[in-house]
Amino acid sequence: MALKLRQGQIWVHGEEFIRIVQLERLEVAYKTVPDLDTGEGKHHRTSKKEFCRLLKGCRLLESKNPVSPSAVPITPDATAAPAAPVTG
Repeated sequence: MALKLRQGQIWVHGEEFIRIVQLERLEVAYKTVPDLDTGEGKHHRTSKKEFCRLLKGCRLLESKNPVSPSAVPITPDATAAPAAPVTG
């Protein structure tokens, strides 16, 4: 099963966590942190190919909010007043 890399994903690598900070076409900026509660860690930049090799032995940490806001359809507010017709 192929996984899609997404900004904000957290991967577990042994006793360390890897969070994708910025995802570009050919490069990945990520942060390694020993403890998610403190958030203190070291920033790294590498090619996407090297980053995927790093993730070979890692597992994706399940997110608390699996549905991204962009995936939720936007519906008009039913209580909003209708727009006034334009007269010319």
